[in-house]
Amino acid sequence: MELKKQGIDLFIDDTAVIKRPHILSVGDHVAIDVGVYLSTETELGDYVHIAPYTVVIGGEGAKLIMGHFSGISAGCKIICGSDDFTEGLMNPQVPLEYKSVKFTTVTLEDFTCVGVNSVVMPGVTMAIGSVVGAGSVLTKDTEPWTIYVGTPAKPVKLRDKTKILENAKKLGYKL
Repeated sequence: MELKKQGIDLFIDDTAVIKRPHILSVGDHVAIDVGVYLSTETELGDYVHIAPYTVVIGGEGAKLIMGHFSGISAGCKIICGSDDFTEGLMNPQVPLEYKSVKFTTVTLEDFTCVGVNSVVMPGVTMAIGSVVGAGSVLTKDTEPWTIYVGTPAKPVKLRDKTKILENAKKLGYKL
């Protein structure tokens, strides 16, 4: 599989489905695990993990950006594009000119993580260091270094970034 950009130490499980590898850019030390389904343009930073059975949908016009030291836990759904259900015909078999589709970018900035079985909705940006707890639905942008939980996800606690940034610096991350 030929990627747009590929760093060192890349693992892509044989069962991962990457529909458009020509628009996948990957940094160093990245793992794309068993059963991952990826249909969007994607940019992955360094030290990124996409855990088993994660689904990233939205098609060729949509995009996922994951910063350095970010991760998506098992069973998550990241929705980067969707039919607009208020007008137009729906489903992938209908030609684009007869549909109303919203293509967006979902961004997970550096040091972010999406907890097990969570959903991230179209157009959301997770600010640096923010985390979404297991089973949550994230519908809005997050604040830096904040933990969110629930449906819809709400802020519950701040993260202490001191040790996180210290360790990242030891691995060569430029602050």
